Amino acid sequence: MNGYDKLNKTLPALLLLFFTGLIAIFNIASPDRAFSESENRMLVQLPHFSLNALLSGTFTSDFEKYVSDQFAFRDLWIGAKTDTDRLLGKKESNGVYLGKDGYLIQKFEPPAEGDLEAKMEAIHAFDDATPGLRKYAMIVPTAAAVLQDKLPKYAETGTEEAYLGQIRQKLPSDIRFVDVFPALYAEREQPIFYKTDHHWTTKGAYAAYLELCKQMGLEPQHEEEFQIRQITGEFYGSLYSKSGFRHLRPDGIRLYLPKEQEKYTVTYFGEGRTSDSLYAMDQLQKKDKYAVFLNGNHALIRIQSAHPNGKKLLVVKDSYANSFIPFLLGHFGEIDVVDLRYYEDDLTAFVKEQGIQDMLLLYNVNTFFEDPSILNLSE
Repeated sequence: MNGYDKLNKTLPALLLLFFTGLIAIFNIASPDRAFSESENRMLVQLPHFSLNALLSGTFTSDFEKYVSDQFAFRDLWIGAKTDTDRLLGKKESNGVYLGKDGYLIQKFEPPAEGDLEAKMEAIHAFDDATPGLRKYAMIVPTAAAVLQDKLPKYAETGTEEAYLGQIRQKLPSDIRFVDVFPALYAEREQPIFYKTDHHWTTKGAYAAYLELCKQMGLEPQHEEEFQIRQITGEFYGSLYSKSGFRHLRPDGIRLYLPKEQEKYTVTYFGEGRTSDSLYAMDQLQKKDKYAVFLNGNHALIRIQSAHPNGKKLLVVKDSYANSFIPFLLGHFGEIDVVDLRYYEDDLTAFVKEQGIQDMLLLYNVNTFFEDPSILNLSE
């Protein structure tokens, strides 16, 4: 065998060794990152070593996660993988479908056995403890149910609607279920869900607002009464981050601003600050631009307006409510917004102390099943 043949055989191995060594050098030289902008999440940091952690296996497991999160050029590799998957015809990544017209749609995951019953017990207990409180429940279907025509052909469908029906049946008889599925389905040709994010758009929230007005006997504000303004056209949302799919068009975020402005005060309890706006425009400079609504999620927010009727509303919610609540300002003098993921006080006592007359439970169906904090409703 001549030298040329030997080189042909050894060159691939040498290139692989060189490449592996280069990546190892980059991994050692690159400082650890605390946060991934593209994935919109905190990254795992170097775990603390101890003999107990090593023997129990937790150190090895945590170290593997650390290496994965801090791997050099991680974002580049994620994009390359999903690009390859797309070329091979794969249209699902990390529980997110790549649908038609550039839609990323989160897969619906049914609840674990007994989860729905446990949450319904908590809701019934809270209902029994607050007999004078008028209650409404809006459990919002996701794009996977409403925009089924956008899903890949093999995607699982149907189970989400069945579980929504179970929620409706199991609610206490005096809690009105606000069924927004027909209203959203009727508007499905409109941009009612973001394409790169799991939330509904302000357009979708407005359609649901009209349904709530019917249930509450409120006179809704018509779209003509709002100044609809796009505040960004560069929004890449949670599903873009989660899936790793790239080369998609960003979303725009629109605000529905009343043409006749009202003064109101937003108080963030436990944070020592107030605002005269429902919108945190500085969030538009960050990755999670949806946080422009109510400045993201907080334990307790109180919105006080100059509305003379003195009506008080409690909203117990997930982040879907953040873009929905502004539509309610013209109907209530005070709105208390509670996120049970962060709220630690007795909600029953709070309702009685504040003299609240109405309550809206607002979650999207995925969060309703995934979030264990709903069990704290009756504590």
